[in-house]
Amino acid sequence: MTISNTEIPCSCDVLVIGGGPAGSSVAALLARDGIDVVLLEKALHPRPQVGESLIPHFWKYADLTGATPLIESEGFVAKAGGITVWNGKIHRIAFSEFGFTRPALHVERDVFDDLLLRHAVSSGARVYQQIAVKEVNFSSEARPLVHYLDKRGDKAGEGRIACRYVIDASGNGAVLAGQFGSKRLIDTRMRFLSLWGYFRNSRYVGADGKSHAPEDIGAIKPVTFVTSFEDGWIWHIAMRKLTSVGVILHTDRARGMNGSEREQFFLETCRKTPYIDRLLDAAEYREGLYCERPDYSYYSTRLCGENFYLLGDAASFVDPIYSHGVLNAFYNAAMAAVAVRESLRDPARRARHAQLCENRMRQFYGFSRALALGEFGGDGVDAGLVKHLMRSVPRRELDLMLAASYMSERSGNFHRLIEDAGLQHTEAPDKIHFMSRLEL
Repeated sequence: MTISNTEIPCSCDVLVIGGGPAGSSVAALLARDGIDVVLLEKALHPRPQVGESLIPHFWKYADLTGATPLIESEGFVAKAGGITVWNGKIHRIAFSEFGFTRPALHVERDVFDDLLLRHAVSSGARVYQQIAVKEVNFSSEARPLVHYLDKRGDKAGEGRIACRYVIDASGNGAVLAGQFGSKRLIDTRMRFLSLWGYFRNSRYVGADGKSHAPEDIGAIKPVTFVTSFEDGWIWHIAMRKLTSVGVILHTDRARGMNGSEREQFFLETCRKTPYIDRLLDAAEYREGLYCERPDYSYYSTRLCGENFYLLGDAASFVDPIYSHGVLNAFYNAAMAAVAVRESLRDPARRARHAQLCENRMRQFYGFSRALALGEFGGDGVDAGLVKHLMRSVPRRELDLMLAASYMSERSGNFHRLIEDAGLQHTEAPDKIHFMSRLEL
């Protein structure tokens, strides 16, 4: 991988900011078409990252980029489905019952993201790590100028690179949205804080509704386990060596707490929440891996332009409950790759390609927003676009999301959109299994 001992070029066709799933995927797609792509990543991979649950939809994008063989050979944990305990009601879904033959995964994101970044290199992209993009000068519409800080040892210093298109996949750092002043937090009623950490030797929940020892993870498939509690909800995601546990709560609940107090609140919540307490009873909390993210639901009022595109978390983030974050990154990357490729072929139509791409991104954002937070219309969401997307989504994918929406009781508006789109006749509710108890 191109990292520390090569000079960053002074120009390229496409400059990608960020080496997460969105940036790596769009870089791979464009480079495989012979387009000159440079990717600048501020961290040094592998690096920590949250978002370990992948739903089976993601495979079609892995196939598109050519990363599938690498993902398959890594041996990530295959998961069978999901179980939720929400307001005392227990529901279970199995992905196989919706026609998915390829597994959903629980992945270590440092490994997963590093794999995708290396795939971008093997596809022909030039990747440089430990390079922080500071700003983009758009005074020359035809050749944006990207200013960066090179933090690689003795090469440290400032530099700049000219390009024809800038793709911002910088995650929640949102370089361009920050520069444009276009980042908006959603309505205050729906602002949440996420606190998460990692445990070793946690038991996990299998599709049978029973808990299993960590050494059984390869023989008995886990589910992603979610439970509500009085202040929010909690995820439990078992991986090969560690288990990711996250606490989601309304921002107001943690107001006035400092970082240490929030970590203590996280641990106390894990200890006293039914089911989670039993899963973690003999587990070891990994000190130093605790993280948090406040006010995480946001969107940008500008997503695509004649010479720029915002992808993944750099464009918007809704909520982690349905594992849409990485899926959104892949989807955005696929849409942007088409728009940029066609714009390079026919520059006179680049504004049209950008607008079409932005519409697709807003469709997916609104779909996720209605599903996860129960809101649509206004505040960054176009209900008409969402309904159009619903009609075009493969039926098994829509059915799975609809079934999942019944499991959290947060998606009333999603159900109404389904009806308004004429898609209310579905078998999804029949594929939700109601359970009387869990044997944990």
